[in-house]
Amino acid sequence: MEKELIIPEIAQNDPNAIEVVRVWVAKGGQHVSIDVGVWKDPIAWGIVLADLAGHVANAYEQETGKNKKKTLAQIRELFNKELDTPTDVPRGNVRNQ
Repeated sequence: MEKELIIPEIAQNDPNAIEVVRVWVAKGGQHVSIDVGVWKDPIAWGIVLADLAGHVANAYEQETGKNKKKTLAQIRELFNKELDTPTDVPRGNVRNQ
């Protein structure tokens, strides 16, 4: 797929690297593939999501000059609001290939 993001070099060079999540925007909605089998305890996803928010804030600072701490605070605010009052309900089924 020509619109795929690049795979980080360190992941390409690590034979033990595992992709755990992909997210697409398609036909006006969000679509995901998730490998929940990587960690037995779902609490690990809290770390993944927090780290991802940090990476997003860092990227905005590098690409647009937006303040990383302010961006992260905005992400956190909307993340919590979305958890409390979702604008959409996740749908779909687990598929293995």
